[in-house]
Amino acid sequence: MLYFSYGSNMSMRRLRARTPSARKIDTGILEAHKLVFHKFGKDDSAKCDAHHSGDPAHFVFGVLYEIHADEKPELDKFEGLGSGYEIKDVLITLGDGSSVEAFTYFATHIDADLKPFDWYLEHVLIGARENALPEEYVRLLETIEYIVDDNSERSEKELSIYR
Repeated sequence: MLYFSYGSNMSMRRLRARTPSARKIDTGILEAHKLVFHKFGKDDSAKCDAHHSGDPAHFVFGVLYEIHADEKPELDKFEGLGSGYEIKDVLITLGDGSSVEAFTYFATHIDADLKPFDWYLEHVLIGARENALPEEYVRLLETIEYIVDDNSERSEKELSIYR
């Protein structure tokens, strides 16, 4: 199965903790979508959403992965399928100009006033950097306002995969 990740699952370590078969195919662009941090998370913080804006000037960079179909239910559970995220098929433009269909998650439970936790944004930034997304896009991600998670145990657990 082809999966397009634009948020914290761009980090290979994070994604492989959820779907060990994950294999990077390429980076890509989802057109007419805008990256926003407004998905209501179970921890009361914001998560990423590739929000369909319909504006051809908007686009979201991400990573196209191949995963085994038998691991998708576990990924669905981690992503909260049916509890704030749903799935849609999208057309991804690859670096060579070709296009491919993949599935991705989109937010259904949103709150524009939320901000992501520092550790969540760090997952996104690590994934963007390790996949060599354009520097301008990474700089844009670095400007996202975040909040420091006062649950230091959760924060440590989240970022322990990089140690």
